[in-house]
Amino acid sequence: MKIFNYPSTAAEKKLKDIVGREIDFRKKDVQAVTRIIKDVRQDGDSALIRYTREFDAPKMSEKALAVTPEEMTAAGKQVDRAFMRALNRAAAQIESFHRQQLPKSWIDTRRSGTLLGQMVNPVDAAGVYVPGGKGGTTPLVSSVLMGAIPARIAGVPKVIMATPPTPSGEVAPQLLVAAKKAGVDVVYKMGSAWAIGALAYGTETVPRVNVIVGPGNIYVTLAKKLVAGTVGIDMIAGPSEILVIADDTADPAFTAADLLSQAEHDVLASAILVTPSAELARAVKTEVETQLEPLPRVDIARQSLSAFGAIMVVENLETAIDLANRIAPEHLELQVADAMDVAPRLRNAGAIFLGNYTPEPVGDYVAGPNHVLPTAGTARFSSALSVDHFMKKTSLIRYSPEAFKKDARDIICLANVEGLGAHANAIQVRLNTKG
Repeated sequence: MKIFNYPSTAAEKKLKDIVGREIDFRKKDVQAVTRIIKDVRQDGDSALIRYTREFDAPKMSEKALAVTPEEMTAAGKQVDRAFMRALNRAAAQIESFHRQQLPKSWIDTRRSGTLLGQMVNPVDAAGVYVPGGKGGTTPLVSSVLMGAIPARIAGVPKVIMATPPTPSGEVAPQLLVAAKKAGVDVVYKMGSAWAIGALAYGTETVPRVNVIVGPGNIYVTLAKKLVAGTVGIDMIAGPSEILVIADDTADPAFTAADLLSQAEHDVLASAILVTPSAELARAVKTEVETQLEPLPRVDIARQSLSAFGAIMVVENLETAIDLANRIAPEHLELQVADAMDVAPRLRNAGAIFLGNYTPEPVGDYVAGPNHVLPTAGTARFSSALSVDHFMKKTSLIRYSPEAFKKDARDIICLANVEGLGAHANAIQVRLNTKG
């Protein structure tokens, strides 16, 4: 990682490279995903099976698409106690956090003769996409919990999970056990863009859903983008990113480890340290180089840090805060003397991690808040996946005759200004009616 003095021309150039990175939707990818979704929409199960056989499980059949109760039972016997202990802790703490998000319906009758309000209802069905994770060898259990638990808390009657099968047509037992724990109703063995198409439009076997959430590769991301509007989606997620604000109270080894925890995700991932301490900057740079070599994903992390990693030395903590708000990172760690004093001044971040003993991975797995977070600066206007993504709000309006007459002339005035005569007439005919 290189050290930059901020502000400077060199620092600005580096920041431009980092902030300017985005998912590359190549023309051929758009065409391929569009064709896949069209095929699944038109041909249903036959297209779904064709793509699954070609790319995932050569012997997949329509009857085997849905995971059976027998498979769920068998999965429960294949996981150990340590996994179950970790799963139970994570699920309980994720559920506890998300229950605080439940919105309530309300009615207001303070204006004489009127009833105004809002009804809150869950969507009828939700789809949770869970990536395969190296052909099922690294099951992404946390994605199951983070997608399905908020849906269940929202009260969604039907929660469906889609995940790519292994070449033998199976699903990792950890994923199935997690799905059961999270309250998933049915798991389908399907992945990539064809799974998103099946969830969005339905097939003979797969029911149509109203909302699709969950991470995935470029095909999954592009497919979600293309079906958005037909169904709701959580977000268009880009590469992972972390920004650490640290002062001279930070432990360089901790800071370096946390930067690497995101750099190992992807060659496009971003890891930035912002600090007023030149001494800490040098120490973290050394620690990163030391900790990098033993990592299993050393090549990915090295490329990420070279292209999109940086250490910014700033004049003071205020400058660090301003820079963080400008970048609007997905993950923002505060390794400073008084993190609770700094946090309220940070407006743009997906999640903020306070203190030296709150590394980003605690948020990925067990802390409770959702780890599906806005990336690529979208934290300026969007939020983490939440219970709200699975709910819709309907307005209630009721006027008495007296309240109607009080507002009628103003409604007619505004309708006429907008040139909408029928709108004005809908009011006028009621004014003309006696009684």
